[in-house]
Amino acid sequence: MMINKRLIGTVRESKKFIAGNVALQWCALAANIAMIGAICRLLERLYRGTGTANDLLFTAGIAVAAVAVRFACNVGSARMGYLSSKAVKKTLRDQIYRKLLRLGTAYKERVQTSEVVQVAVEGVDQLETYFGAYLPQFFYAMLAPLTLFVVLCFVNVPSAVVLLVCVPLIPIAIAAVQTWAKKLLSKYWGQYTALGDTFLENLQGLTTLKIYQADAFKNQQMNEESEKFRRITMKVLTMQLNSITIMDLIAYGGAAAGIVMAATQFRAGHVGLGGCLAIILLAADFFIPMRQLGSFFHIAMNGMAASDKIFRLLDLPEAEQNAAQVPEDCSIRCENLHFAYEPEREILKGIDLRFPRGSFTAIVGESGCGKSTVASILMGRNRGYTGTVTVGSVSLTEISEKSLMENFTYISHQSYLFKGTVRDNLLMGCPDAGEAALWRVLEQVKLADFLRSEQGLDTVLTEKASNLSGGQCQRLALARALLHDSPVYIFDEATSNIDVESENDIMEEIHALAKTKTVILISHRLANVAGADNIYVLDAGQIAESGDHETLLARNGAYARLWNAQQALENYAKEAAV
Repeated sequence: MMINKRLIGTVRESKKFIAGNVALQWCALAANIAMIGAICRLLERLYRGTGTANDLLFTAGIAVAAVAVRFACNVGSARMGYLSSKAVKKTLRDQIYRKLLRLGTAYKERVQTSEVVQVAVEGVDQLETYFGAYLPQFFYAMLAPLTLFVVLCFVNVPSAVVLLVCVPLIPIAIAAVQTWAKKLLSKYWGQYTALGDTFLENLQGLTTLKIYQADAFKNQQMNEESEKFRRITMKVLTMQLNSITIMDLIAYGGAAAGIVMAATQFRAGHVGLGGCLAIILLAADFFIPMRQLGSFFHIAMNGMAASDKIFRLLDLPEAEQNAAQVPEDCSIRCENLHFAYEPEREILKGIDLRFPRGSFTAIVGESGCGKSTVASILMGRNRGYTGTVTVGSVSLTEISEKSLMENFTYISHQSYLFKGTVRDNLLMGCPDAGEAALWRVLEQVKLADFLRSEQGLDTVLTEKASNLSGGQCQRLALARALLHDSPVYIFDEATSNIDVESENDIMEEIHALAKTKTVILISHRLANVAGADNIYVLDAGQIAESGDHETLLARNGAYARLWNAQQALENYAKEAAV
């Protein structure tokens, strides 16, 4: 009943802790049986008038020892539950993390980030309770009634049989609602994930919602999702309360039946007073473990629903682990390259591109023409393309992601800066870099003077470096990229949405970098690409034309039209400013 062999097999380390937990609970039960047996023996002797002071001392000693044993067992059982939970969290979160690493940078094509977060946090927490509480209780609930049955058979067999027969009624009641509960909890987790997706999206776009005064509309959507979640939650709680009520009725009714049988057997003279009292006092212990198991029922069901989502993530198909390395000749060639995010909407339509080693190549075009898609393919984030992409003589699909990341550096207008210090963020580019090297790249991007006026390399950055300006963030991202010192650099709109001074400084550094590295520059602003060796002009997913700046202007084609339009707009802006 709700025992997932694969789940238990996945967290093998927890087995010994679960076994230890069950053993300790059984020892506590044995101590309790011994204490009740001693007390009932004393009461019967006192009833018959044969009790002595030694009997009283003996009973007191047994009671004290039993209490001490039960206390130690309860502490040990809690410790076993903690260790089991710890093993579950460590193992499952490690497996989820390693799965994401194996899926690589293209994991978003398979699963949503919000779902990964929910599964790794809330889902694993549910399984922590499943392993730490439910599973030990499950095995103990099987063992305890059998132990009590054997013991009470020495006292009175009919009473023991009545109690044992009533115990299975609790798991039968649980099984009766299990199918319904499984479907209900599956819907609960689906709605929980949907609510999390909506919340995360609205939180990330909160500034945009405020700007366009759409926060009230999104708030209404959140309220609707919350209401759906509230309703499914209330259904789950109703199911849990109903199942608890049924289990209580069975538990109390079974204990009452055992007590009535014990009284009847005592009246008929088939059992003595001590035996009758022992049956009455131990009757509840027949049902308490199974009743406690029933109270963990919803935890187990939540754990099963969570494990389904975890295994769905862990079972995602993986591409074969490539072993090829980026060759020394890291020239890039794309032939007949097609790509579509959706089958009916093709983004790249059979384009051919060449990026010779040590060259400075630009890709330009209107928004939506496929420029950034090319960069994502080259970085291995979009894998569902057709055609061929080779680095040197090696197919991109054969190159290991590790080698690709070591040799290709990607810088966008949204390069992520982590909470921490400037030093922490820079060392991601080169963990072994000394302080002199860090300051050197900061000087190159003209950020050193500002940081010296702050706390230097120990200047603290808030989340996403929100305490820096957009230009300063891009300068720092470029400094980190320079430290990486890879043969190939891909700049994807790296100067968008920053001040003119920062843009000019960054472009100056990119042009300097292009003298020694292979540089691919994607930009909407043509003034930034004028110095490129070759410029590809994309139009609706196709190569409209290519050549250097002067050649393309002379053709008076698509590039010339974009150039003239931008120049006219920039000149108008300058005149308006004057």
